[in-house]
Amino acid sequence: MYDLLYIGGGLNYAGAVIAAKNGFKVALIEKEMAHLGGTCLHKGCIPSKMFLHYANILRESQNAYFRGTLTFNMETLVRKKNELCKSANKAVIDQCRDIDLIEGEGKLIAPHKVEVKGKIYEAKHIIIGTGSSAFIPKGIAYDAEEIITSDEVLEMKHLPKTIAIYGDGAIGREMASFFLSAGVRVTLISRHEGLLKGAHPLIVNSMRKQLETLGMEHLRNHPVIKAQSTQRGVHITFEDGSSRYFEKLLVATGRTPNTGVIGTDAVKVGKGIVTDDDFETTLSGHYAIGDCNGKLQLAHAARAEALYVTQKILGRTPHRLNLSHVVKFMHTLPMSYAWVGETRHTLKKRNADFKESVMPLNRFTASLFHDAVHGMMITYADGEGFILGAEILAPNAEELIAPVAIALAGEMDAPLAQRTIMAHPTFSEALERSWFRL
Repeated sequence: MYDLLYIGGGLNYAGAVIAAKNGFKVALIEKEMAHLGGTCLHKGCIPSKMFLHYANILRESQNAYFRGTLTFNMETLVRKKNELCKSANKAVIDQCRDIDLIEGEGKLIAPHKVEVKGKIYEAKHIIIGTGSSAFIPKGIAYDAEEIITSDEVLEMKHLPKTIAIYGDGAIGREMASFFLSAGVRVTLISRHEGLLKGAHPLIVNSMRKQLETLGMEHLRNHPVIKAQSTQRGVHITFEDGSSRYFEKLLVATGRTPNTGVIGTDAVKVGKGIVTDDDFETTLSGHYAIGDCNGKLQLAHAARAEALYVTQKILGRTPHRLNLSHVVKFMHTLPMSYAWVGETRHTLKKRNADFKESVMPLNRFTASLFHDAVHGMMITYADGEGFILGAEILAPNAEELIAPVAIALAGEMDAPLAQRTIMAHPTFSEALERSWFRL
């Protein structure tokens, strides 16, 4: 009998490490130990950001300040990525030295009982963190060769000349930025009208300009009803009856929570594994964290949830997580989009009284050599001046948003935030000035 048993070795492992360090008997079940560390480490945010980093170097080299031609060596990039992931996986395994690691696919078959390869393991508390999988819409004949997901992109040894990307969410836009910067002709296909649903209209327009400047073709209101590989390439048929051929199709239509781990009616499953605000399922003592609970599909949110649940089980009283205070971002080139807390969309949706401050980055000379003249920082405060959130479109926006996340956690008002003196010359100055306008 274990004190805590964790199913899924993604960011769930962070909670297991803490529990083991505190003297509890802990086990962690992972389908593939070579994949310990999860999708983010092996097939998601770490390798994709590595690809974007080197694609950005190539993009930046193609201006008047450099001579000659650089080409992308995908074989080397993939090899280095694999070496990086393997090294990181080893580091995670080393951290789990006081944990019983069980390889195999776990299934919760009854309260406090998990089956792995025919063997039953019991625990007082069970924490499920089985992540999510790529969603492939009906009619698309995914074959992992010509019709692919981001998983296959990260193993791609040669770049195609053309690629269609179906889905304009975070994955679709990130992959579009990578391929465009690497010299591939990209067509982004959207089911609906625009980019960045819920973002400030000024940011939406700037993001569209950014992608079009890179050379992207954008097909709006083009739901795909059928896609299959042919000798001519991938044939895509749209809802309006038109069709086109592309060398490859990348399907980036979102991810579906992995709920197959649930084998008992005692745990309710909806869009994900149903939990309360403490991430406890409908079965007492059983929790679901990360993508599988359908709340927020972000690695750092999964880690925070795993640590929160573990602390509660250990008898401590952690501050309840506010998922709206978790930083969200989309890593595109040359500028990324990040937001935290309330946005103009959420505030207007609930008819809230708020003040908005827009600070364009073209007010700062550095924007000229950072391809950021269309960037901006938009901050929000309530009628009493307390900071509600922010949206940022800027180089490394995911880093620049951090002070706003801290301000939200500390329940700061604008006058207190205005005491912060940011470094010069940096884009963080724009945030400082936006606070002075609230």
